[in-house]
Amino acid sequence: MHADLNLKEKAAPSRAWNPKVASITVLILVFLCGAASGALVMHLGWHTRLHQPAFDTRAGRTFYFDRLRKQLDLTPAQAEQMQSILNDLWQYYRTVLSDTKARIDQILTEEQRRKFERILQDAR
Repeated sequence: MHADLNLKEKAAPSRAWNPKVASITVLILVFLCGAASGALVMHLGWHTRLHQPAFDTRAGRTFYFDRLRKQLDLTPAQAEQMQSILNDLWQYYRTVLSDTKARIDQILTEEQRRKFERILQDAR
């Protein structure tokens, strides 16, 4: 009878986890949960709410103006004046960027201009 008990104990699978296997399993599960969460956020469009639009885009201009209008509790007359001032700022900003790029283009070789364009594209 005692010999039968030893055979059963040896034949029974070990219930203890190997620490390496447990660690790898946990890491894989965490990675998969993160990937699934990221996919869900992207699919539902929540990521756009986390990032403010670029300052020099139409959406950015609207976003910043609306934020100022609400936070400062502007009257309609003030909002109209603020919109005009901000439009001037954005026009100035575009002009400065355009002039700066033209000046930079003047000093670069053709190859350097192509590289510079790639750098600008990557920054966007």
